[in-house]
Amino acid sequence: MLLIEYPKCTTCKRAKAWLDENHIEYTDRHIKEHNPTYDELKEWYERSHLPLKRFFNTSGMLYKSMQLKEKLPQMSEEEQLRLLATDGMLIKRPLVVTDDKVLVGFKQPEWETYFQTAGENGQ
Repeated sequence: MLLIEYPKCTTCKRAKAWLDENHIEYTDRHIKEHNPTYDELKEWYERSHLPLKRFFNTSGMLYKSMQLKEKLPQMSEEEQLRLLATDGMLIKRPLVVTDDKVLVGFKQPEWETYFQTAGENGQ
């Protein structure tokens, strides 16, 4: 399992602590040092079945300074994915990527449900 996070992000810190408390192993990836590529983002977006807007860090300073709230509706999915691939700070974090699931952001009830089910299925 891959955990993509930004070490200074308090939500990421909470997510890592939760994973550690629940003895869930992960490979850590610093989103700023190793920004997801266009191909990775496209694959994760398609597997997630989430709206593409969920992948954007809408509360981030970069998102706001680029006025993306106004610009995204006029952009194609490809343009949005290419934009996300330019800077990890545009991406909502943490991201969890497993063989069968992509989780965007840390919502503890969602994570509990997923990891409980995954554990029951031997994943």
